[in-house]
Amino acid sequence: MGNTVGTRSADLIGGVADARSQLYPMLLDGQWVEAQEGGESEVTTPARRGEVIARVPASGANDVDRAVAAARRAQPAWAAEHFKVRSRTLARIADDIEARAEELARLTALDTGNALRTQARPEVATLIDLFRYFAGVAGEVKGTVLPAGEGQLQYTRREPLGVVAAILPWNSPLMIAGFKIPAALVAGNTMVAKPAEDAPLSLLLLAEICQQHLPPGVLNMLTGRGRVCGTALVEHADVDKVSFTGSTEVGRLVAQQAGRRLAPTSLELGGKNPAIVFPDAVDDDLIDGLLLATRFHRQGQSCTSGSRLLVHADVHDEVMDGLVKKLGDLVVGDPLEEASDMGAIINESQFCGVRDYIADGCAQPGVKLALGGLPPSDGPLSEGYYHVPTVFDAVEPNWRIAREEIFGPVLVVTPWRDVDEAIRLANDTNYGLAAFVWSSDLNRALTTAHRIEAGWVQVNQGGGQVVGQSYGGVKQSGMGREVSLEGMLEGFTHTKQVNVRLSA
Repeated sequence: MGNTVGTRSADLIGGVADARSQLYPMLLDGQWVEAQEGGESEVTTPARRGEVIARVPASGANDVDRAVAAARRAQPAWAAEHFKVRSRTLARIADDIEARAEELARLTALDTGNALRTQARPEVATLIDLFRYFAGVAGEVKGTVLPAGEGQLQYTRREPLGVVAAILPWNSPLMIAGFKIPAALVAGNTMVAKPAEDAPLSLLLLAEICQQHLPPGVLNMLTGRGRVCGTALVEHADVDKVSFTGSTEVGRLVAQQAGRRLAPTSLELGGKNPAIVFPDAVDDDLIDGLLLATRFHRQGQSCTSGSRLLVHADVHDEVMDGLVKKLGDLVVGDPLEEASDMGAIINESQFCGVRDYIADGCAQPGVKLALGGLPPSDGPLSEGYYHVPTVFDAVEPNWRIAREEIFGPVLVVTPWRDVDEAIRLANDTNYGLAAFVWSSDLNRALTTAHRIEAGWVQVNQGGGQVVGQSYGGVKQSGMGREVSLEGMLEGFTHTKQVNVRLSA
């Protein structure tokens, strides 16, 4: 059944009429299987309301038991391999991902609603880079020898944790899988991964590509509901580490469940990220940088979205004019169309949640709706879960739209005059994932960056995340780091100290 997922994805993307009725099996111990109790879930595309594009197994506790047991059996032999074996395996997987990049990108666009050109293809490119990066640092999982004198040999070993559960989100499933899977595997762990129930298809295809190079049980990919499959994974006694990316609300629950058995946990959660613009920052690159920071190309469905624009009052009007024009020119449409800059919101529940935030913002006294508003009620965009770019100006910092993570294409703008006020506004949040600072004065930019309470600050750019940098948040944006060598060592290994008395 090695080509099952790929064959069916090709049919689905190509529009084969019965592709939507086919079952995409899940990967368990090297086999493509259905749920043991026979349950299934429908997968819909957000591009067209209610359109079922596939079915996947709805795994339960018995399936989790089987997958964890398979990972446990496979782990000792996988960990015992020379690091070069794991390195070469990841490199071959990266080559195969690259060979099937367009297939993965198109399936991602259909599955998640992320636009093919602006988001899905770049996400696959990042996935390839992540596999190659972690293949390259495989030999760095090593310890140290302490200078303890002639009579002692004292050294440390970096050892894998064992079986890792990875619970993945729907907004950028392939990229976040790339944060976790190659890092855990290259350190000698085995894995049970669970995609979000709203976006499992591209991750099943990734599992197929990986399985062609991995021993059975090293990577298992289970589909199912978070409250059933996800909870069973988090609470499983033989899962040695839980790596979760998702909302802060669910992250708290994961931490509680795993904490009851003192299982190591890493959490990459939400954000309400500030973007501070100083009056000397206005140049040809600023507006493009602010556009990128909004993550509107991902419909604002990004935990690193710069969703709070704090702009100096002296340049407020100039910045707003340029940014509103740029955002207003974005093409919202079918994620598989090359012309689309923005695709669709993931599902009806999220679509309605974003709509309700917009309605709440419109009802605030003194607010200025600079762009967008409620979603279209007719026309082509009403056929799917499409929101248009929306900008609220003159937003008070205590309003819901300024404090809560909307996870949609909504930007709130607040002017400021004093730098201390800007810092206070930036830090006046429970979140601390990302932030953005624009200033031509590098001293001022860096001083500001150092004062902001966030795990990742970008200066004079809206993108810039590179493979190898440490990534993660503070406060209620999570704990732990990913994407880097340091994150891999911290997150997927432990240190063992060995002390040996030597004979004279």
